[in-house]
This record gives sequence, structure tokens and C-alpha cells, in this order.
Amino acid sequence: MVIGEGPVIEEPRLDVRRPSSSRWSQRRFLVVFLPLLAAVLTGAITLAVPGRMLLPLERITTLEGKMASKRDFFEDPEVQRLLLKHRIRVHITSSGSREVAVQDVSSYDFVFPSGQPAGDLITTQLAAENRPAKVHRPFVSPIVLPTYRAYAETLQDAGIATAQRGSGPGPPLYYVLDMGKFLGSVDRGRRWNEIGIRDHGISNANRIVVQSSDVCDSNSAGTYLGLVAFTWHGEGDEVPDTDREADERGRAIKPLLEQGLPGADVFRTYISPEGKGIAPVVVAYEHQYLTYQAQYQAESGKLDSDRVLLYPSGQFVTQPQFIALNERGDRLGELITRDPELRRRAMELGFRILDPTGEVASDQLATFLKDRNIPVPSMEGDNTRSSMPRLRYLERMISIVGGCPAAGTPDAGTSPAGTSPTETSAGKSAGESAGVPE
Repeated sequence: MVIGEGPVIEEPRLDVRRPSSSRWSQRRFLVVFLPLLAAVLTGAITLAVPGRMLLPLERITTLEGKMASKRDFFEDPEVQRLLLKHRIRVHITSSGSREVAVQDVSSYDFVFPSGQPAGDLITTQLAAENRPAKVHRPFVSPIVLPTYRAYAETLQDAGIATAQRGSGPGPPLYYVLDMGKFLGSVDRGRRWNEIGIRDHGISNANRIVVQSSDVCDSNSAGTYLGLVAFTWHGEGDEVPDTDREADERGRAIKPLLEQGLPGADVFRTYISPEGKGIAPVVVAYEHQYLTYQAQYQAESGKLDSDRVLLYPSGQFVTQPQFIALNERGDRLGELITRDPELRRRAMELGFRILDPTGEVASDQLATFLKDRNIPVPSMEGDNTRSSMPRLRYLERMISIVGGCPAAGTPDAGTSPAGTSPTETSAGKSAGESAGVPE
């Protein structure tokens, strides 16, 4: 609008927004943000609680290990959880124990062969190379012969096996096998039908044999070979103590040892639905069977009464050796040997843990089994380690029976496979797949 000659200027106007809109936006932001903040703080507190996941910024060390049947321990979820509390994770390369012993182990933090013979091969080689190593012995597990009730009762009827009594109600799970009589039947080529298996509802025209993994790779097979060599000598309680005797004994026992499942994990075959027809008697470790029964009990509320154990007479305990190849490996070895939670978990997995003096703390395993209504096997007669041949002669017999080269071994004067010292002369530094033989 124009009045006269000059423009009329309007007064400035100030637009004022309603304050309620701004407060509403802040309130809506807080409604969304505060729950998210609470969730983050709760997660941080949860991560910090001992026994759970570690804080994201904490460094976790991954150790490389190579082993056979003792992978069962490190593959257990509870063991993995306990190791994470110590910021340790373990990556496993599976291999037969003797195979571990004859191959290069320089890329690993530790190796864990299942018995003394393979452990001695490794520590002897490390000592020769002037490489430090330290041995830990956290637990033991004896060699057993898992079978099925019909076969065990057939052996009992034939006077070859005897049931262990007093271990619990119901039909027995554990039997003692007279190795002399058993190997006599094997030597004569007797068949299951011949000794009365039909009386127990099964027809099996096959020869009586024990299936094992490949003796050239497996500690359990090598240990069973040693047991057979000790039993099948004809006179006196003796083992070979010269090269000639070892060679003669190897040739004598070769027909008694069945190598029908080379490269296989015979225990997994045993617990499979087809196991009874493929391998009615196999070589395994006690902890494998006890763990299987504990899991079966937890899942079904009862025991698998069809699967039973034969304990060979003259039984001796195999001694797994955790061999630390560096400081990180030594720290892990100390943990699994001394940490109360890890020791208890090993016992829950069927191992007989060792007390500070190196003796078997069998009462703990017995208590654990009783609490879960699992019969307790007799703990007597399981610690005769002197029957194992010296490593040099054991290797010669393995070579003859398995047709593989004998591994480099110490001189014949070296201590027997079951009684070598804890630490190697090299020094005292601080330090993938299923279907692998033990």
C-alpha cells in the first residue's frame, strides 16, 4: 500500500513455535535411547561376570595342539568355557598318537599323545634336537575292550570271562577277561558260533578277534599289542629284552591281532547302530565308555545295558602325556593339571585324575558315577605298568605286526615305556576331523 509519496513499512513479526513440540521430541529421543543404553550397560556387566564371555577388549590366545582320543577333553563345551575364563582357546589337529610321534610337531604349542610309548618317542626326539619341552600328566585312562552283552555272556559261559560283582543293581556292565584263555581261542581260530553265541540269540560264524585302529598310528592299538606280547609268551612273566626276542615275539603275535579297521575310530563304530555286526569287540579307553554311558543316562534316563566292558586281566593304565612345546603350552598344561574346575571336568568326562603324588584319585570318579546311578567298575588290578615292553622293542614289534617302519627309539637301556621321568633332558622351560585312531 502506498500513501502519499513514500512506502509504509510494516512492523516485523516474530513467529514463535509452541514449546510443547520441542519437549515432545526430546522426550521421544529419551524413550528410544534410554532402553538401548540400558541394554548396552547390562551386556557389559554380563560380559564382565566371571565364567561367562570375556570382555571384547580382552585378548584371547589360541593354542595349536595335536592329539588323538584326548581331543574329547578339549572338544567338551564346558572345558572350552572354563579355558575362556583364562583367555585361552584351543584349536585341535586330530591324529593318531603314534602318527603324532613320528611327524614334525614344531608348528604346535603342545601335543597330547594318549600313552607313554608315543610320548617317549616325542620327548626323545626333542631331546636329541636340544629343544625344550615339559611333560604334564593330568589324568589316566586304562585300555578296555568294549563289547555287547551277548558276546560277554558267551565268553563267560565258555569260562573265558568273569562278571564283576557288587558294582551295582541289574545285570553287570563290567567283566574281567582272562587274556591267556582268550588269546588261546583266537590262536586256535575258534569262531563265535563254536563257543555258543547262538544261545544268546545271535549267529556269528566269524573268528573271535579284537578290532583296533591301525597299530602304526594308534596308541591304543600299540598298547593292546604290548598287552598281547606280555601275555602270549609261553613261559614266565617276561617281555622281550633283545632285538631278536622282540622280532620273534612280533611274528608270533601277528596272527592274534586284527587290523580290520585301519584309520578308523573304532569306538565310534562300536556305539553306532551297525557296530554289533561290524566289530563285536574293540580296543578303546575306559573314559570313552564311561562318558558314553553318562550321556546316554542323561538323555534317556537309563543305562545302555547292551553295551558292556571287558577289562583284560593284567590290565595296566595308559598314561597320556601333555607335552608343552613352548611357554604358552606349558601354561595350558599347568591349568589342566592343577585348576580345580578343569580337574573336576576331566573326572566328569570319565578320566581318572591324578593327585599331586601322581596316584589315581579313584574315589572321586567312583563318587561321580554313583551320583549318576552308573555302576562303578572295580579299581583293582589296573596299575600294572611294568608289563609294557621297552620302547625300542615295542617299536620293533609294531613294525612287524603293522608293516610300517620302526620309529627312531632310545637305546635298549632307556627306561620302560611306563616309567620314564616326568621331564625330558632337553630342559625345563616354562614351558580335524572325526574318525581318527587313538
